[in-house]
Amino acid sequence: MTGVWAAAPHPVVVADGAGRVVELNEAAARLFPRAEPGASLAATTPGWLAEAHRAAVASGTVDEPVRGEAGEYGYEARATFSPDGDVIWWLVEDTDRRRAETALETERRRTALLIEAAGALLTTLNYDRCMEVAVRLAAEHLADAAILVAPATGKRLPVAYAIRGAQVSRRTLRADPAEVPGLSEALQGFPPIPSRWIDPGRLPSWAVPEGFGGSVGAVAVTPLPGHGIPAGALILLRRSDRRGFGDDEEVFARLFAARAGAALSAARVYADRTGITEILMRELLPPRLRHVHGVAYAGGYRASVRSELVGGDFYDVHPGEDEETESLVVLGDVCGKGLEAAVTTGRIRTTLQALLPLAGDHLRTLSLLNGALLNSGSTRFATLVLASAVRAGDRVRLRLTSAGHPPPLIVRRDGVVEEAATRGTLIGAFPDVQATTAGVELAPGETCVLYTDGITEARGGPLGDIMFGEERLKDALSECAGMPAEGVVERVQMLAAEWAGDRDHDDMAVVAISAPQAGRPEAAGRRPRGEEIPR
Repeated sequence: MTGVWAAAPHPVVVADGAGRVVELNEAAARLFPRAEPGASLAATTPGWLAEAHRAAVASGTVDEPVRGEAGEYGYEARATFSPDGDVIWWLVEDTDRRRAETALETERRRTALLIEAAGALLTTLNYDRCMEVAVRLAAEHLADAAILVAPATGKRLPVAYAIRGAQVSRRTLRADPAEVPGLSEALQGFPPIPSRWIDPGRLPSWAVPEGFGGSVGAVAVTPLPGHGIPAGALILLRRSDRRGFGDDEEVFARLFAARAGAALSAARVYADRTGITEILMRELLPPRLRHVHGVAYAGGYRASVRSELVGGDFYDVHPGEDEETESLVVLGDVCGKGLEAAVTTGRIRTTLQALLPLAGDHLRTLSLLNGALLNSGSTRFATLVLASAVRAGDRVRLRLTSAGHPPPLIVRRDGVVEEAATRGTLIGAFPDVQATTAGVELAPGETCVLYTDGITEARGGPLGDIMFGEERLKDALSECAGMPAEGVVERVQMLAAEWAGDRDHDDMAVVAISAPQAGRPEAAGRRPRGEEIPR
């Protein structure tokens, strides 16, 4: 071989326009042992080089290097044209660079997957949805199929299945995790065993998704770490026609599992909290009110915009035994929100239920309730208003006592709104309770309105920073003269809600007690006791 390339340390191949080998140096001869002068380039060298040669001859130029593999190594080939029209191919090994580029690209894809997984998993706090997202991503990017096993509930295993490109399915099984090697340990949060130690032939049928197709060639099991306790485990499957899981892939699977486990654990905590809140709300939501012994009652409750928190507003009506016995109305507001406020609300309501035989004496009832709260160790206090109501002819007689609560408002038939002359101290804050009781009489068509400060403190206006206030409430009530109790409640709720709009606001509770107009069925006491009316 002549020319400067004869002694070149890199493989050099010279080929003519017909694609035949003209010359090659010793390095090229070692790389392509079948190549010799006169032999076809396509028959003796890799296809990528022969294709690049045809393209170079056709175009008469080679602007960019071409890359390909020869044996176990990677090469970059550059071409120059000799004066007689032959193409001289210079091959430089770039195996290490290509491996580095491949590794870098792999890490980029994995980082992108972790970012995608974190984004997808954290967009939902629904536990079932979180399971589906996690197992789908695992099947798409880590294996041919994935099975997510949640912590057992009794003897049942919640399981989500995913096959690459197929829909996720979920089942609850009666299955033994010990049937899958390493699964019991993973569900307890122990580190995974290497996938090469797991025999795919030992998998039970429930650990292979329906429609998987082909036989299982490799299995990896990894725990899903949670917040303090394991969030489950992930089973990854590959078909027998693919290579098994490498060490770096198992490490990456654990990184993915850590993010999935954190998301699942957060979703589980949220689901548990939501369940507790729903139970508390069912127990603590005010009851539907009714006409009792010729007195009309109506109530309305609008939850805080922060609907995930249990509110502290409540009201109750405890009917008297007969028409000559007072019925007791209670409306209160426990400071704060959340579980402790809910517990305090429940304690107040049950304590008042027990104190009903003493309810004729408002001050004594409040004092006993105050002592019960102080002795309970609760740090919450409350404001209350008690109203004892009884029908007297066509009128309703009320005894009203406020304990740190906004005084009730009386709506007269002529539209005048009066403030009941009652004041008192908070419940659950001081050793002694001080309170004054106001006597009020309602003529037919007149109404007494009890409300919580969520009504008057609702903020709105042009800039959203002006409170609804007592004056607006009184103006609104003056327009409700002669309206039935339910109409008054609906009017107050509507105006306060319109004022607050979609802004944050506290719970709003309102109760109306009315002396029905003459001629209405309830005025004569003909409405059956216990019949509900709309709130």
